[in-house]
Amino acid sequence: MKIFTATFRQHITRFYLLFFLLLAASFVRAQTTLVRGVITDAATKETLPYVSVLIPGTTIGTSSDDEGHFSIKIEGNHTKLKFAYIGYLPIEKEIQVGEDQVINIQMKVDAKMLDEVVVSSKKGRYKNKNNPAVELIRKVIAHKKENQMENYDYVQYEEYSKLSMALSNLSDKFKEKRIFRNYQFLFAEQDSNAIGGKNVLPAYMEEKLSNIYFRKNPYKMKRYILANKQAEFDPHFIDNDGVSNYLHRLYEDINIYDNDISITTNLFLSPIANNSPTFYKFFISDTVKTEQPWLVELSFVPRNKADLLFEGKLYITLDGNYAVQNAYLTVNKDINLNFMRDLQAKLEYSKNPDGRYHLSKSTLTMEFALGDKGGGILGERTASYQKYEIGQSQPDSIYKGPDEEIAYNPDVKTTEEYWKSVRHMPLEIREVGIYKNVDTLQTIKSFRRIMDWGTVLLAGYKSFGKFEMGPASTFYSWNPVEGFRLRLGGRTTTDLSKRMFFETYGAYGFKDKKWKYFGSVTYSLNNKSVYSFPLHYLKASYQHDTKIPGQELQFVQEDNFLLSFKRGDNNRWLYNDIAKLEYVHELPSRFSYKLGFTHWRQRPAGVLLYQQTDANGNLHTINELTSAEVNVELRYAPHEQFYQGKVYRIPIFNKYPIFTLRYNLGLKDVFNSTNEYHNFSANIFKRVYLSQFGYSDITLEGGYIFGKNIPFPLLDIHHANQTYAYQLNSYNLMNFLEFVSDHYASVNVQYYLNGFIFNKIPLLKRLKWREVVSFKGLWGGLRNENNPNFNDAVYKFSADENGLPISYALGSTPYVEGSVGIANIFKLVRVDLIRRFTYLENPNVSEWGVRARVKFDF
Repeated sequence: MKIFTATFRQHITRFYLLFFLLLAASFVRAQTTLVRGVITDAATKETLPYVSVLIPGTTIGTSSDDEGHFSIKIEGNHTKLKFAYIGYLPIEKEIQVGEDQVINIQMKVDAKMLDEVVVSSKKGRYKNKNNPAVELIRKVIAHKKENQMENYDYVQYEEYSKLSMALSNLSDKFKEKRIFRNYQFLFAEQDSNAIGGKNVLPAYMEEKLSNIYFRKNPYKMKRYILANKQAEFDPHFIDNDGVSNYLHRLYEDINIYDNDISITTNLFLSPIANNSPTFYKFFISDTVKTEQPWLVELSFVPRNKADLLFEGKLYITLDGNYAVQNAYLTVNKDINLNFMRDLQAKLEYSKNPDGRYHLSKSTLTMEFALGDKGGGILGERTASYQKYEIGQSQPDSIYKGPDEEIAYNPDVKTTEEYWKSVRHMPLEIREVGIYKNVDTLQTIKSFRRIMDWGTVLLAGYKSFGKFEMGPASTFYSWNPVEGFRLRLGGRTTTDLSKRMFFETYGAYGFKDKKWKYFGSVTYSLNNKSVYSFPLHYLKASYQHDTKIPGQELQFVQEDNFLLSFKRGDNNRWLYNDIAKLEYVHELPSRFSYKLGFTHWRQRPAGVLLYQQTDANGNLHTINELTSAEVNVELRYAPHEQFYQGKVYRIPIFNKYPIFTLRYNLGLKDVFNSTNEYHNFSANIFKRVYLSQFGYSDITLEGGYIFGKNIPFPLLDIHHANQTYAYQLNSYNLMNFLEFVSDHYASVNVQYYLNGFIFNKIPLLKRLKWREVVSFKGLWGGLRNENNPNFNDAVYKFSADENGLPISYALGSTPYVEGSVGIANIFKLVRVDLIRRFTYLENPNVSEWGVRARVKFDF
């Protein structure tokens, strides 16, 4: 049940989903024209595959499929369609605006081209062997290395990029709704044939100007950001830097020469990837003799329409370089991609003095929506590349340091006059007023109310200016120790102080009749919010509350209401008094360190008992355990991106690993502490992309505690899960406090196949389900000096109400569990069937289990 507050909030708080809430209003569908039919050879009556179907005078169009069928939806008042295919005479046909119609096309062979092309039977099975289109694409692949920037020793250029977002495909009736009476200035019109329809509501804009320096040996790609301009919302409601990070992750740069291209955090196989003929079908659809050198128009489509593949056209030079001069990419309507209504990517290349080509402009346009009809969200990123210089080296100092540096003063805002002088292209009509409109929105009371209550819904906090109350999901919960629990709390905001931040809550359990509370004070050392990057602060806190030993949670509070529902025996608890002093410092390079001191006083509750054998062999109960620790944590997350929520920093994973090293020094006889030890642990997380085979998240972890006579509550209690949700970083069929170690190593593999198998099964591919497989293994143990089975000087493992032990040490056999699951059910839900393979003889354990979680993916 945790899934509806943890992972769901993790994903839904991302920027663009805020727009989806507005789409709950009823939209009126704009008038469209739908044309479909079959294209055949006029003489042989054989169907013609992959014929270009275009609206004359535009780049809007489609292609017939491998059986000659085509279907195109047209917005606006266009009255003609053009059909073109190499070796055949082009045809233009009249169409009826606003109607669904069937038009079958018969194309005649162009006699003038009989000497230039060989028209073969189109009805035969597609083959790579002896296929001139495949032979051409293999030549393009063979020449990839020399047609990329890495072919040169030094390259430098200037990049200008702009990214805009808007509500799209809005009807006139929607625009005139009463709720938008005060917002008419926001709406804009565009060409009705463009993605997004006639009426759009611009909502976000960002521009960036950079100088890029490339060096081949030693390899370095260095970016200096010269200027950046962003439409900013009130930071009380939205993390503007997080919005920028997430949108740029969705709209990454496209390099057609890479084997894999990232689109909406998914990897698409490039049509000129090394193995592209295995997954794509290629067709020579035209030759362009008006260009020098001559170009071949090469059309391509996915062999399986549901796979994460493009379809479109490449224009290849016939000068011996076999370079891409232009590329047009889109996706099939049957692709296993969520919320994507339309996608277009255009790449333009310009010739260098040496006759090769460099990318001069790229445009990626995507429209997201819940369905084929009604409103959506339109996003477009355009990047222009100018002032190319090749072969000019720079001093070593230019290439040193992090890959990206800010070369401007962020406290000084650039003027519109400056941007007019540096833009590589003028803004579109719908983009011109976005900055001003967003500023105006902040002053409208009704908009601020919408944002305020949206924040309550998504983040759980209600703002009162200098103070905000929440999180709402913790106001009520239940557990067997406290019974019915009420909690109320909140924290201060930057309206009170940019240096000092306070946080507190109070809670009461109606069963144990005890108060719980928390308080903290944080002092910012960089005059920024303690929730914004880079963190640099001192924090002191004190917590008097309950906790389940071994429960590890992400993106959710421990007393969240939905965590009240658990499986099995949920009666192993602690009363804690934890005092902490922390110093946290993040560097722009994404390296951070934490230094701290923790004083922890814990008292067992429920069936949990702390018992020890004295010198006379008698067993006596210990009421509390006190420890004091010095804490050190080092973390390095190169190129890390994230969205900063109200409570949690939500990562936006990429291909780079994340390293974490922790050291806790147990101090004896400090504030009544009883034990001395050295606890080392290390963690490595890496997302591995496997192209068409999906991706895998791999976590490796290990730890070792030096010391003897250490009671088990101070050892590593492995993370268990007794909720009904699938937890990524816990063992889902392990009971709380079941395994304790003083040394361990673990591996956690989550493999997402992205529908690679289901897409090949006719009935399943319609559901757009995706396969997921997981494996979790834990190796560890207890040395005799810390094992209560061999050492009477340490605490005995506790037992349940029936006298059966509830805690164990791992032996020579590792703990292993694995699962197979179906993800993307209703585009949100993942359900796993989990099996536990080892230690099945332990009492009150399950060999099988079913768990679910919400996982938002494109």
